[in-house]
Amino acid sequence: MPVPSGAGEPKAQELQAVSAASSVDTEETQEEPTDTNGTGQNVEMECGESSTNDIVVIDPDCAELDLNHGRIRQIQNLEPLTSIERLYLRWNLITKIENLDTLVTLKELELYDNQLTKIENLDALVNLEILDLSFNRIKHIEGLANLKSLKRLFLSSNKIDKIENLNHLENLELLELGDNKLRQIENLDGLTKLQYLYLGKNKITAISNLDSLTNLTCLSLQSNRLTKIENLSTLRELNELYLSENGITKIENLEENKKLETLDLAQNKIKAIENVEHLENLQEFWINNNEISEWTSIERLGALKNLATVYLEKNPVAEDPMYRRKLKLIAPSLTQIDATLCR
Repeated sequence: MPVPSGAGEPKAQELQAVSAASSVDTEETQEEPTDTNGTGQNVEMECGESSTNDIVVIDPDCAELDLNHGRIRQIQNLEPLTSIERLYLRWNLITKIENLDTLVTLKELELYDNQLTKIENLDALVNLEILDLSFNRIKHIEGLANLKSLKRLFLSSNKIDKIENLNHLENLELLELGDNKLRQIENLDGLTKLQYLYLGKNKITAISNLDSLTNLTCLSLQSNRLTKIENLSTLRELNELYLSENGITKIENLEENKKLETLDLAQNKIKAIENVEHLENLQEFWINNNEISEWTSIERLGALKNLATVYLEKNPVAEDPMYRRKLKLIAPSLTQIDATLCR
């Protein structure tokens, strides 16, 4: 638990954060500083068992407070932090979001990798722009009604099975819901400013209900249960599309996605490269670990004048002894084939 910059000798109105964080370098034995004016206040986090407590002096006017890796069990006694904008509580033992009502200046809150089961007690944080609750035990998206300023929301690696209660977040630009238990894309119509949507490693069976997300530039649906590329025609600003590790059999329905720069279709069941000639801005094309066996379909890459990187390994065509040479002749713009740079 590092000491925020500017924390000097103990004085009136300074705070003491007591924790068992092993990352803090302090003396083995210290006496608690005495506040001669009687106005000092303590910021204490309830921690796990430890033979000694480390004492860290914190400036109550600090804008950023890092309490990562502190074995903290409870959020408490933060009321004196009247100017706090960024609060980091990653890698702790916190089981409940609480005692944050006075931190109205907070813009960023990280509770990544704790033991939270519910999103709650955030109503007062009306200026919050970034919220990271990844790697917890949360089952439902809730408790975000007042966070109208939120721009980035991270909820990956939880136990969420339904996208809900997000439509009011009209300023949201990034939503991360990877590694959950989602089966359907739904209830995103109100997120018209969304630019980045990450839904990888779920159980989604179809690309759907994205029509209103016309500002989306990055869509990740890796490691799901998709069998078809579809319903992307309104996403004309899309420049990154990640669909690897699915069951897709054909490249199709990308006619309106002409701004694509990165297309990831690795580890699917695709037998031919087709319907890509119009993707004039494509720079990176990952289609390794598929079932492409005919060089005639590879020749379609010749139309992609900006293509710089292509991954085709673990396809039958890659077994050709002249594989790299042929590929370079077809697409002279290539600077990398698979993991190797072109000479």
